[in-house]
Amino acid sequence: ILTMKFESILEEIDGFGPFQIFIIVALCVPRLVLPCHFLLNNFIAAEPPHHCDLSTLDDGGLFSNLTQEQKLVIGIPSREDGRPEPCEMFAEPQFQLLSNVSNGTHMPTVQCQSGWVYDNTTFTSTLATEWDLVCSRKGISKATSSIFFAGVMVGAVSFGALCDKFGRKYTLLASYIVSVVFSYSSAFAKSYLLFAAWRFLTGFGLAGVSLICLVLGIEWVDVEHRAFIGVIGGMAWAVGNMLLAAFAYLVNDWRMLIMTVSAPLGLAVLTWWWIPESARWLLVNGKAERAEFYLDKCAQINKRPILSSKLKMESYSYLDLIKTPKMRQLTLLYGVASTYYGISLNIGGFGLNIYLNHFIYAAIELPAKLLVYFCVNTIGRRKCQAGTLLLTGTCIAVNIFIPKGYVWLARTIVATLGKGLSEASFTTLFLYTTELFPTVVRQNAMGYTSCTSRLGVTMAPLVLMLDEVWKFLPDVIICSVAIAAGLVSLCLPETLNVRLPETIEDIEHPREDNDKGNETMSLGHGFTLVSHLHNPILQIPATLRNLHFCVI
Repeated sequence: ILTMKFESILEEIDGFGPFQIFIIVALCVPRLVLPCHFLLNNFIAAEPPHHCDLSTLDDGGLFSNLTQEQKLVIGIPSREDGRPEPCEMFAEPQFQLLSNVSNGTHMPTVQCQSGWVYDNTTFTSTLATEWDLVCSRKGISKATSSIFFAGVMVGAVSFGALCDKFGRKYTLLASYIVSVVFSYSSAFAKSYLLFAAWRFLTGFGLAGVSLICLVLGIEWVDVEHRAFIGVIGGMAWAVGNMLLAAFAYLVNDWRMLIMTVSAPLGLAVLTWWWIPESARWLLVNGKAERAEFYLDKCAQINKRPILSSKLKMESYSYLDLIKTPKMRQLTLLYGVASTYYGISLNIGGFGLNIYLNHFIYAAIELPAKLLVYFCVNTIGRRKCQAGTLLLTGTCIAVNIFIPKGYVWLARTIVATLGKGLSEASFTTLFLYTTELFPTVVRQNAMGYTSCTSRLGVTMAPLVLMLDEVWKFLPDVIICSVAIAAGLVSLCLPETLNVRLPETIEDIEHPREDNDKGNETMSLGHGFTLVSHLHNPILQIPATLRNLHFCVI
């Protein structure tokens, strides 16, 4: 009799073979869509240059004979840079301004009376131009991002519970369908309220895609390749983020842009049929026959021995995250990811056009992923998470003291570095979460931590609007959150080269990771995994072929 954990099973059937590679590729497709939707508001809610519609001043007299430039001079006050005021117009035409005898500073003005005229050079249509969400109503347009992330927050909690109860595979299909249906529905919305509702539900569905793709991939690979899986998922995010800049540049209409970035979800639905259920989840939930099916398929594709298993396990909920002392400590200490979106949702700081700004921020993510892969495998997850967050906060603080319009190159370098570090912390966050929490509540934990981080994300667009109170206030808040989260991360345990915990018992009473020489190993909460030779004639030390598992 020989006892082993799931990690040992993976060693026998190859924890990183063709079977796992297919899973990685299939799950990268939907991850390309995530940044396209998570950062979509940068483009669909963009506020193009605009000014008041002066048609109410055109009485068919002298005003109608003027050129457009002359109409703007006598109808709208000018800013210091010479551009027309976007939200005000003169109460009466000021014809004397044509002779430059006055600057119009003290002349009576009113709010725009007949709507606005928009510059369609960059965008043919946005939410702002569709429903006139500018001036006093511009907050409504900015709130669209908060509404979307509120949906992500609710979806993270919901799909986290559903995944641990009903499994990863079918819950992933549900998230695909919800995302496809409501993303395309939002593109055809006839009113802003309906659009906001559909965007909320799109975020709800994409939360499941974000969480399940990462967990499902990591639960099928061995210890040595967990960091690689996390980084590959992050690389898919970075590529998708750069594609968003390209899509937005080529598709200037907000409705068509939504449909364009949602299209890969159709391919993801097709690949779903070949994605396996998590054998870890099946085993700890007593679905031995189904687990055996996928383990045998994995072994067959990887050209390894066939395995079979019989296990039984009880169900868990969000309450199990706080029932026991060490689980409660993990749950309460885990940090937030709001700094990433606080930077990513503020892409106008380079003085370049919005597409190039976004592409630069997206491109810096690629070396950030490589940095993560090196750091998490050398200095560990905890130091990498804490260090990148603290350095992100430092970069934001430095840029506060570099005046805008002065030392432009210095501001650009520091801002880009801060964005890359924030992305590195975000990538580490997801990998770290999957390794800290046990299989029986891993998806619940992912849902919980994603919900708490998305709470910060939901507030990020609103925080950025505080620049009207004090121009440095958003930077100060984001900087403080980054540094606080970095300090909290130092209190978490290290997971480098540690086997994934299967049960809460593994967290509360951890065993030595080196199992050599052990005769038995309890998997906690009422079962022990024991292997018998299916064919005793086969040599045991070579490959431990044809293992048959049962419950003691």
